[in-house]
Amino acid sequence: MVQHTLRDMFSSYVQKQGAFKDKNVLSHNYVPDVTFHREQQTKALAEILSPVLRGLEVSNCFLYGKTGTGKTVVAMNVTSELERTAKSVGKNLKVLYVNCKMKRVSDTEYRLLAELCRMLGREVPPTGLPTDAVYAMFYEAVESVGGSVMLVLDEIDALVSKIGDEILYNLTRMNQRLAGTKVSMIGISNSVSFIEALDPRVKSALSEEEIIFQPYNSMQLKDILTQRADLAFAPSAIKPGVIEKCAALAAQEHGDARKALDLLRIAGEIAERNGSPAVGIEHVDIAEDKLDTDRMVEIVRSQPKQSLAVLAAVIKLIDSKREGIQTGDVFTLYAEMCSRAGLKVLTQRRTSDLIAELDMLGVITTSVISKGRYGRTREIRMVLPPPVIEKIRSILRESYLL
Repeated sequence: MVQHTLRDMFSSYVQKQGAFKDKNVLSHNYVPDVTFHREQQTKALAEILSPVLRGLEVSNCFLYGKTGTGKTVVAMNVTSELERTAKSVGKNLKVLYVNCKMKRVSDTEYRLLAELCRMLGREVPPTGLPTDAVYAMFYEAVESVGGSVMLVLDEIDALVSKIGDEILYNLTRMNQRLAGTKVSMIGISNSVSFIEALDPRVKSALSEEEIIFQPYNSMQLKDILTQRADLAFAPSAIKPGVIEKCAALAAQEHGDARKALDLLRIAGEIAERNGSPAVGIEHVDIAEDKLDTDRMVEIVRSQPKQSLAVLAAVIKLIDSKREGIQTGDVFTLYAEMCSRAGLKVLTQRRTSDLIAELDMLGVITTSVISKGRYGRTREIRMVLPPPVIEKIRSILRESYLL
């Protein structure tokens, strides 16, 4: 009986005309041919990289701006076209794109180097080799390319926060060891302050050129959504006001195009499940609630172990019904938890920085209070819905921090 019901359900789904024409157009992996409102950044990056077409050395470049401001799309568009042009004029150019946040792929020095080697046709065992040996294999693979190799390291701040900046120092010095190949690097980061924390030698080499991506405003997001919606949805599948609402909601949160696209996609999925012929405002409202929960859980899951330890200390203090939680309270409990978990205890100043980062991400809420002649401190609260906090607790338990 159940099997028959499932067969009917799936058959009905196949036969039914859905809202979507091509849902992939709304995914984060889709790279549009035209990048609206990023003409200036596209032109700037193209000018920086174009000397490679004459076989000249290219400056390292750093792209930064908040999530969903077009950094990756611009980098992919420019480097893809650059590769095509280089091939047409007989120049060797190999672009290697890696997302440094990919777990078990590029989230450690060894794995990143192994992934780069794999892209160049050299297989490296998952574990077992000394790091120096993997570097040697990578240098050899790069040298065999000839011409130019361009490394595009997306989410570069996630890698550095986990393993430090020594790998960047080594990569930016590669040209000193290579004879027949020139290497350049494009770093992409969501954190504007990330580069300030780098070793001065790495900072000067990595940020020879910098391009800033400002958040989109609501009208710009509307243009982006309209372009994607025309490709993604069947005719008349979106009711009036839907695109405008998705754009306005995303503009409120740092002008994030990814959030705008996610809202539109999830609203379309909800409309289809409900049997609605078109996506309406009511579907956007439901999508916003779902997206906020999923996004916050994913943000917490992707944080480094030290940030999770700080967050665990905050939650433990909140659970103890502690009033007026301050930075010093968190640091004391955080230090105890690190000792039990075998983690290195960071300084109180660095712990304060991690609290500020969690506040910026919206995981916690802080307000600065004055203590008179004793200076100022942060008072910390959590205003997330209880179901979200419970999911965060589960993540912390998985990490053995609660």
